[in-house]
Amino acid sequence: MAPVAPVLPVAAHEPPYYAVVFTSVRTEEAERDGGYGSTAERLGELVQEIPGFLGEDSAHTPGGLAVTVAYFRDLAGIEAWRQHAAHREAKEHGQAHWYERYALHIAKVEHSHGFQRARG
Repeated sequence: MAPVAPVLPVAAHEPPYYAVVFTSVRTEEAERDGGYGSTAERLGELVQEIPGFLGEDSAHTPGGLAVTVAYFRDLAGIEAWRQHAAHREAKEHGQAHWYERYALHIAKVEHSHGFQRARG
């Protein structure tokens, strides 16, 4: 078995910037995969090409709640991602097959800092 890369949070950035918070509960079809995993992986690669994309954090609770927070330098980056053809197609398919429900929140980040324990 290959070693698993460590999970790290997105580093703090100089504010202001924006956080797009996507919370969802997936259908049984999505949990069985139904193409969800490969589509999510592809979108994760494509969003990195969007000007102003700063990174993404994601978690999934045992109870079924998934939370993804994508960070963008500006609203133009968020709009470019919203309009991206592959993202729009995945959204439509997700509404039809992969999500029981979801909510999207866009927030302006006005303060940001981080911490990392010193090694050694």
